[in-house]
Amino acid sequence: MRKNIKVTALTAASAALALGLTACGSSSDPSSTKADGGKVDESKPLVIAASPSPHADILNFVKDKLAAKEGLKLEVKEFTDYVLPNTATEQGQVDGNYFQHKPYLDDFNKKNGTHIVPVVNVHLEPLGLYSKKVKALTDIKAGQTVAVPNDTTNEGRALQLLAANNLITLKEGVGTAAKLSDITDKKGLEFKELEAATVPRALNDVDAAVINGNYALEAKLSPAKDALVLEKAEGNPYANFLAVKAGNEKDPRIEKLAKLLNSDEVKKFIEDKYQGSVVPAFGAPTA
Repeated sequence: MRKNIKVTALTAASAALALGLTACGSSSDPSSTKADGGKVDESKPLVIAASPSPHADILNFVKDKLAAKEGLKLEVKEFTDYVLPNTATEQGQVDGNYFQHKPYLDDFNKKNGTHIVPVVNVHLEPLGLYSKKVKALTDIKAGQTVAVPNDTTNEGRALQLLAANNLITLKEGVGTAAKLSDITDKKGLEFKELEAATVPRALNDVDAAVINGNYALEAKLSPAKDALVLEKAEGNPYANFLAVKAGNEKDPRIEKLAKLLNSDEVKKFIEDKYQGSVVPAFGAPTA
């Protein structure tokens, strides 16, 4: 970011005049202005933070196969957690990110005072229950331990999955904000709360674990084949999207990337590569 230049009282008037003349001679198109008031340099690469899989994989497909024809220079920066992509976007260290769903973003903005907004939905990763110790949902019994993500939205989502499959009972009306204290009947199960990224590594230490789709893929699990049960895709509010700091939505480079991420080519790539473990979510609402 450029440092502000202080002007003395003697030169303030002439500086203001010069700035005024410059403004009159430049484009007033808001798409050329960033959230911090600076100008967008479209010749610079667009840097997007992403989880390694499937997000970075999808972005790299765009980078390698589609970006050049749109005149877009794309750089993909991988992160393995759910915090740094948003803080880096807020601070301007990256131009945007692609790793999260709306309930998580809303909770993150509220807790951290950030100003990240969705641009366009891309895909859905159905959350799944996995185990290396049992072969079927009906094999999960009282006395066994289930690991769940510990962040607010994904834990609630995990508990809803367990409740929908009669492994627990939740208080009525808790929705995706459900937490362990909202379980009215654990049916003898014990729970272990872990950071979402570390849940796959706990599979050998617990009887079952609810794992986010991207982390399952990174752990070489196939959600469509290996999960004991998966979330339903229909009507699911957890579409993952391209996001930016508020005010940067009209960056021409972001607009180009959004268009490409919702292209027929990307849709086919997702369907062919992930075989139902990741599904396109083009056109689904982000609110």
